[in-house]
Amino acid sequence: MTNYQRIRDLREDADMTQKEVADKLYLHLTQYRRYECGESEVPLNIAINIAKIYYVSLDYIAGLTNDKRGLTQSSLNQDETKLISGFRRLDMIGKGRMLERLEILITQQVDY
Repeated sequence: MTNYQRIRDLREDADMTQKEVADKLYLHLTQYRRYECGESEVPLNIAINIAKIYYVSLDYIAGLTNDKRGLTQSSLNQDETKLISGFRRLDMIGKGRMLERLEILITQQVDY
């Protein structure tokens, strides 16, 4: 799916007309239609504003992910994020020890 298709789908999902979106972007309707049809490349500043209108990420508009939140937003909770951040700061030996400890904890875990 191209980013032009995504832009159109987002507009249709929001029940907006091309004119309404063009007005929000301060564009002439013809120019917006060119973006949506793929006749013109969408400039970064316009893509950013489109993402803001629909509350989606640029990653989604660009087709890099199917998650509208994008690649940079995570579904990890605070503890999971802290673990990953700490793991990344470890040297190779520390990472190896951490992974070994993880395996031990998993095998010792008792299901209730």
